[in-house]
Amino acid sequence: MDSRVQRFFDSVKGKRVAFCGIGISNTPLIKMFLEKGALVTACDRRTRDELGAVAGELEALGAEIRFGPDYLTDLSTEILFRTPGMYFHLPELEEMRRRGVVVTSEMEIFFDLCPCKLYAVTGSDGKTTTTSIIAEMLKAEGKTVHLGGNIGRALLPLIEGIAPEDCAVVELSSFQLISMRRSPDVAVVTNVSPNHLDVHKDMDEYIDTKRGLLLHQNSFGRAVLNLDNEITRGFASETRGETLFFSRKEIPTWGAYAEDGFLRFVRDGKITDILPASEIRIPGLHNVENYLAAIAAVWGGVSLESIRRVAKNFSGVEHRAEFVREIDGVKYYNDSIATSPTRTVRGTLSLYTQKIIVIAGGYDKKIPFDSLGPVLVEKVKTLILMGKTAPKIEAAVLAAPNYTPGNPEFLLVESMEEAVSTAREKAKPGDIVSLSPACASFDKYKNFEVRGNHFKEIVWGIKES
Repeated sequence: MDSRVQRFFDSVKGKRVAFCGIGISNTPLIKMFLEKGALVTACDRRTRDELGAVAGELEALGAEIRFGPDYLTDLSTEILFRTPGMYFHLPELEEMRRRGVVVTSEMEIFFDLCPCKLYAVTGSDGKTTTTSIIAEMLKAEGKTVHLGGNIGRALLPLIEGIAPEDCAVVELSSFQLISMRRSPDVAVVTNVSPNHLDVHKDMDEYIDTKRGLLLHQNSFGRAVLNLDNEITRGFASETRGETLFFSRKEIPTWGAYAEDGFLRFVRDGKITDILPASEIRIPGLHNVENYLAAIAAVWGGVSLESIRRVAKNFSGVEHRAEFVREIDGVKYYNDSIATSPTRTVRGTLSLYTQKIIVIAGGYDKKIPFDSLGPVLVEKVKTLILMGKTAPKIEAAVLAAPNYTPGNPEFLLVESMEEAVSTAREKAKPGDIVSLSPACASFDKYKNFEVRGNHFKEIVWGIKES
């Protein structure tokens, strides 16, 4: 075992360690820290009944469990791990810091201890797919790859089995980055646009979290930035190591770009043809960008053969323009990952040449929908709206300069069942129906995966005529 890892776990033995959130990422951590001799408290705002069997399982292993809305009140601990989605400046966490509690996260500790080359991806859109593509390319090259972070898997429980020659590939959200003071070997920022403004104090704070991914790199690091995004392009002035760009609109001095239907790489004027964009298995211009970002990240460490093989064979990530089923000539797609207006514009609304039926709306993250309205008018024939943001999306469409009455048709619904039923009634053979909410799911669902799975379950329950 790496000596740094051994020292860390020696240091937590006998310490009071609390974990906020008993979920997918924290449960393996709780078990690990119990095994290492820490005095663990597992905290969650849900009730025991809502937590289910996992609460009893952790108690049997020696953890103390705190339930309910006051789960952080008067918490006696020396170290506290916040869950990935917990905001850093939560008042309860600020109070703990004032009391001298070490407030950290699984990913912060993993970055400190990781013994192998570390790739990390952040951005407002495209980060999960880009992270997955990088991991697939490294695996195609024969590397042992550890994939995790915001993509849904904690990596710290695996730290003792990670070898120096392996690769770790992680997706990082703004909530994770806000407190991190260490950067990866390869930092990728896909793009930055308004997001999570219901939680971050302002757009500047949100941008600063993304910038933080590359601020702590040394001269041997690599930063990969989107040349077509004004904010990410501006990050180049603050990089210390290699700075590569990717673009669909320009030819960078160093990086990956799309031109004349081809993906290419350039350095010092030397151009390498990679493959035609038409050979990428997952559709959409946004996925061309995701591939360009991934290519720039792995260039020099992955062969052209491996890059091409992944592009032609990788079928994408669940809940991202995922084909569900064709019923009576109508195709249904699940794009529940579209939790912001830009995700819907760059995803579902960029994929199809015909006008489609879209189910949208959800939790209000205080993001403006102005840019979404004109694209919905251009690309959608029937717009089915649900959730708290339905009036805002409708207003954005009505205010669009290209809007005419009935184009698109508006329909307001109360539930996913009603949304799918309404789409079924309106659709004709040859139509496309896509769930692409442009909003988070928290008004009705725990996360976008639960929302997407519910949509798929309903679609699979439809009986053909």
